[in-house]
Amino acid sequence: MRKIVIGFAVVWLGALAGVIWAQDLNWDDLSSGNHNAQVILVNPNDSKIIFAGMPGSILKSEDGGNSWRTVLSIRSAARNINALTMNPSNHNVVYAAADNGLYRSNNSGGRWDRIFRGRNNLENRCLAVLNTPLALFAGTSAGLFISRDNGRSWDKENKIIGNTAVLNLDYCHNQNSVIYLAAASGIFKSSDYGKNWERIFLSHPGEDNQNEFDGEEADIPEESSDIRFVKAGINNANLVYFSCAKGVYRSLDQGRSWDKLSEHGLLNRDVKMLCLSGSLQIFALSQSGVFIYEDGRWREVSFGLSAGKLNYFTLDTMDNIYVAAEGGIFKAKQDSQAVFIRQGLIQEYIKDEPKIKEVQEAAIKYAEVGPEKISQWRKKAAKKALLPQVSVGLDRNTTDLWHWEGGSTTKTDDDILRRGRDNLDWDVSLSWDLSNLIWDDAQTSIDVRSKLMVELRDDILDQVNKLYFERLRIKSELNNLAIEDRNKRFDKQLKLEELTASLDALTSGYYSQQLRKLSPKKQS
Repeated sequence: MRKIVIGFAVVWLGALAGVIWAQDLNWDDLSSGNHNAQVILVNPNDSKIIFAGMPGSILKSEDGGNSWRTVLSIRSAARNINALTMNPSNHNVVYAAADNGLYRSNNSGGRWDRIFRGRNNLENRCLAVLNTPLALFAGTSAGLFISRDNGRSWDKENKIIGNTAVLNLDYCHNQNSVIYLAAASGIFKSSDYGKNWERIFLSHPGEDNQNEFDGEEADIPEESSDIRFVKAGINNANLVYFSCAKGVYRSLDQGRSWDKLSEHGLLNRDVKMLCLSGSLQIFALSQSGVFIYEDGRWREVSFGLSAGKLNYFTLDTMDNIYVAAEGGIFKAKQDSQAVFIRQGLIQEYIKDEPKIKEVQEAAIKYAEVGPEKISQWRKKAAKKALLPQVSVGLDRNTTDLWHWEGGSTTKTDDDILRRGRDNLDWDVSLSWDLSNLIWDDAQTSIDVRSKLMVELRDDILDQVNKLYFERLRIKSELNNLAIEDRNKRFDKQLKLEELTASLDALTSGYYSQQLRKLSPKKQS
């Protein structure tokens, strides 16, 4: 058992070392004075060609973000650019989903035409666009519209999606293409390019712990939904992810069943959108950071990014990260994430912390699940056969009658038959069952209890290990934060206090007591 615990701690320590030794990504500011970026699109064939959506305009760069020019200006009162995408077979064809309709450029942004507008403001507000070989899809605040003639005519999907806000669309680029759609009412899929739709996850706005397929169809506005984004696997039609206000979910069977990914490392489980790298690593964007999912936890990769509210992000073919944010447009190169080793760096973080073994022992002691408890039970059960079974018997005899003959005729009560005193019989017997020297039935019960205790102890140690090393990670992340990034620093410090409280709950306050002893100056 001890080997398992030590091995587990080594694994977590190694994971911590990977985090501490990983150099921060270097974020380059590509904004050139342009702020409040809403979306960003990188040409898969040429990463120097970048499109960025700003309120009321679309910018284009042909030199990797060194300079920008405006290629589309929107003079409507509805000015937001909500999504940008390219035709997968012709990257000169660019689509822009805006608050006043869907735009298309056939010459890489040289000229734009509005190819879709709705009958009212909700239908006009285009939130998502998807171009497939057989159909073009426009997701709006009032449902899904499909064109099968390259945008000349549009039909609304009224069967299952209805007037629900469509948040984004994605599909797997292979022969068995499955289109996935994230709507305010849930996650949908289509295996026939939008002719028929099936809901594979149901959203219950405002309610937790409900995702069953019950209830009637309802037109749910975008603002009241907890669904955020759906992402299809790359060349794997069975793989699909979606994010929501409660975290990130994954399905390996086209949405028939879902598993929730761990929330460890996420400061805010409300994930706005997802990206998949070429190596199928999943990236997540929250309002305040970019995260990558590795070894069952999320790791933030945006410590050096001070950009305010983050709105959108994407990856190029080299897995470089591009972020559209309140502060502008930013890029981080993955090849800058060099790994290096600094001797004694881990010790620097744990020198003011109690040893992990001590914390484990405190948790075991508090829960009374130490291995010596079972050993004592076995020893006492073995000695049980040496002690006899003691039986004490007590009997009361009331059948004897006595007669006194006084010989006098003047005294009262002479010549009367009386009952005498009760007789009490008692006995003591001792007996031994010497067969218990060889085997005692109590051992079977102890075996069952031992198994349950080992399972409970493993669960407790598992919690302690995760909380302990997660706390060290947060300390290292706090150390890497810029001083001016107050909001993120507050979130990290709050998470640190939460982990400390959880360790105290498992050790009856031992953890905080040791912290005060090891660093009295810092605690005062």
